[in-house]
Amino acid sequence: MFFSELMREASHIAGCFSSRVKHLLHLHVARGIQRYKLRLRQCFINDQQTMVEEGRMLIEYVTMNAIAIRKLLKKYDKVHCSANGNNFKSKMQAEHIELLQSPWLIELGAFYLNFDGIDGGDFSEFCSQFSCDLNGTEPVMTLTLPNSTKLEYSLTCAICLDTVFNPYALSCGHLFCKLCACSAAFVLMFEGLKTASSNARCPICREAGVYTNAVHMLELDLLLKRRCNAYWKERMAAEHAEDVKQTREYWDSRTKYAIGY
Repeated sequence: MFFSELMREASHIAGCFSSRVKHLLHLHVARGIQRYKLRLRQCFINDQQTMVEEGRMLIEYVTMNAIAIRKLLKKYDKVHCSANGNNFKSKMQAEHIELLQSPWLIELGAFYLNFDGIDGGDFSEFCSQFSCDLNGTEPVMTLTLPNSTKLEYSLTCAICLDTVFNPYALSCGHLFCKLCACSAAFVLMFEGLKTASSNARCPICREAGVYTNAVHMLELDLLLKRRCNAYWKERMAAEHAEDVKQTREYWDSRTKYAIGY
């Protein structure tokens, strides 16, 4: 009863956090006519400050609940002299509701780092929880929790072993370049990951059915574009060339099939 109720609450928290962050970031990376409307609105309302404040509250919300759940499980094991609480943490990871491993938390961190000193304001007091090192041996983003615990999120694609470009997070939480993820799922780039077979597996954890609901990490991609512009342009050119090549080969094969060669 205790663990089923805790699982239900954790699922609700994870779902609420993901949907709120998704809505918040959609406002920041809006394009076309919607972006024009938002820019016009900013002439009358300070949306930047509002968005940063909401992001701060979301970070507090998810970290507070994650710490509370961990303390509950630790207390449970201590009182009952069991390992059920620790096993439950593993189950949460398997169900993709381990709050501090959500790809949306990485996106929120990139959102903060993109805002800091670039989008017309100094929000460093809110951005201090996140830091990003893209020049080290392994590119990482770091989140510092209120209890000074630091969590590191690797920004290396496990397939090409380079910094992720045009990154996607699969449902299992693992990050890959779009080109690498499409290759692993045996789909063409212009088809997209949503066309992947339900039997296609994550190259790391081997879980099936993780491509359909993959998250396009737009804020993280924007962060890489701003901080590693030369690298980003090089990868963009390479990806575009591969996309054109795949598209041409696909339509050439379809044409030959249609005319009987």
